[in-house]
Amino acid sequence: MKKPYQTLSNKILIKNPWFSVQQDEIRLPSGEQTAYNVIRKANAVWIVPVLSDGRVVLINQYRYPISEWCLEIPAGGVLPDSTPEEMAIRELKEEIGGTAQTLKSIGTYWTMNGIGNELGHFYLATGVTLGEQHHEPTEVIELKIVSGTKAVEMAQSGEIADAQSALGILLCKDWLS
Repeated sequence: MKKPYQTLSNKILIKNPWFSVQQDEIRLPSGEQTAYNVIRKANAVWIVPVLSDGRVVLINQYRYPISEWCLEIPAGGVLPDSTPEEMAIRELKEEIGGTAQTLKSIGTYWTMNGIGNELGHFYLATGVTLGEQHHEPTEVIELKIVSGTKAVEMAQSGEIADAQSALGILLCKDWLS
């Protein structure tokens, strides 16, 4: 299928270590020209950590942009020269101090395809044991451990309001029930 937009030019408006904002001048199928801003970002990983007794480890993390605490699953960006699986192992260790007996890929999804290019890699980590956390300075995190059934209920009810975390848990529903 032919691509309906033609890119005429682009420029970087903002660039920092986490993302950039690129402004493209495009021609629409109608022939009209307009600007389209795109967030360029490294791909990311989300991990559903399950202890050997079947309970799920959630993180309650303060999110500055919305001034709210959010229940989430561990997640993070994929660094250059790292695989998504390597980053899933690293984020699990960093955010919950966790190591897993098994790590299973459960899907890959665009996380913001209307405004950006981030591809999310989702994993189920089983046989997780907890240890010392190693947060980044901007991460304010508390652990919350719930049953698998409760985690699914929280994702379905909106108590877990972070979309990617809810998706990860719901993708694992059969393993958590």
